[in-house]
Amino acid sequence: MTILFCDVTGSTALGERLDSESLRRVMERYFALARNVLERHGGTVEKFIGDAVMAVFGIPTVHEDDALRAARAAHELRDELGGLNADLQREFGTELQVRMGVNTGEVVTSEGGTLATGDAVNVAARLEQAAEPGDILIGDATRQLAESALELERAEPVEAKGKSVPLVAYRLLGVRADAPGFERRFDAPFVGRGGELEQLVQAYARAVRDSSCQLFTVLGPPGSANRASFSSSSIRSVTRSFCAGAASPTGTGSRTSRSWRSSSRSRPTPSSAGSSRTTRRHAVWSTPCRPRSAWRTRRSSRAKTRSAPCEDSWRRSPAAVR
Repeated sequence: MTILFCDVTGSTALGERLDSESLRRVMERYFALARNVLERHGGTVEKFIGDAVMAVFGIPTVHEDDALRAARAAHELRDELGGLNADLQREFGTELQVRMGVNTGEVVTSEGGTLATGDAVNVAARLEQAAEPGDILIGDATRQLAESALELERAEPVEAKGKSVPLVAYRLLGVRADAPGFERRFDAPFVGRGGELEQLVQAYARAVRDSSCQLFTVLGPPGSANRASFSSSSIRSVTRSFCAGAASPTGTGSRTSRSWRSSSRSRPTPSSAGSSRTTRRHAVWSTPCRPRSAWRTRRSSRAKTRSAPCEDSWRRSPAAVR
């Protein structure tokens, strides 16, 4: 989960310049702006603490890009505060300055998804307290999850009270508008999935050997390692190894015509009592395993050449191996 703290700096001096009613109107407009921006990016405002706002991303709904959502919300809130300050200057002769801290980590919440507690919350608060007015400090865990979409500058380590070592912090300069919500790193090696990947290779070998379809299904909660391990990238990797002859069942190294489909859908699990969902990941191969030279002899028959081999194979072998 990602936590965001936003605090108004100089609020004591602001209360001295304005009367109580004017101060309340100023703060109400600030809180309304903050809530609107944070909720627009999928965050939940957990509490207002004096002139500070605490928001969480990942409760009650988890997204794969919660870290980036929090960074986008912080950056947008800082930008939109400029428009609010123009109105406040005209009406009350004052402006607001904020500082923010964003951090990601494990937390514990109540049954309703509120009252988040944990070290990640404390670190986010310490980053906010160490930030200069107008700055947004990002924790290292958040940086690792959303670095490809953020423009960051290394900040001085934060000497946080109660922490044995200084906190690594980064100053958020901007967010790339064209960056994807999250970036999958398929170049990293799989850890602890050797047996599952071997089954994937064997399923493809059977499809090539028997000229039949093979259905490979993986069950797991959304976002789990089970689903990621059998992504389309893994399927392409296995397919390429056979086509290059590196793992050809016949040992000839000849290329084979191939097609594959990958899809996912969610369904309730019996053990969850309707509270969560399980993702089914399917990989379907159809490989008639005919050499390329065999297809050259059929060029004169244009209609037959246009027909997809995988569709013919599926009709010939309707039974899918699970």
